[in-house]
Amino acid sequence: MLRRLRSDQRGATAIEYGLIAALICVAMIGGLSALGGGTGGMWGKVDTKVAAAFAG
Repeated sequence: MLRRLRSDQRGATAIEYGLIAALICVAMIGGLSALGGGTGGMWGKVDTKVAAAFAG
């Protein structure tokens, strides 16, 4: 039984897939954070123009 458990690689493969998924998530979070700063200014401009259109 111990020999069979020792040769079983399914756990190692699951850990590798988990690490790959975690790396992809970290990259996505970094990319979205970079985009979030750039779009914040754009939404501020849109808000200003919409408010000016309704006020005038």
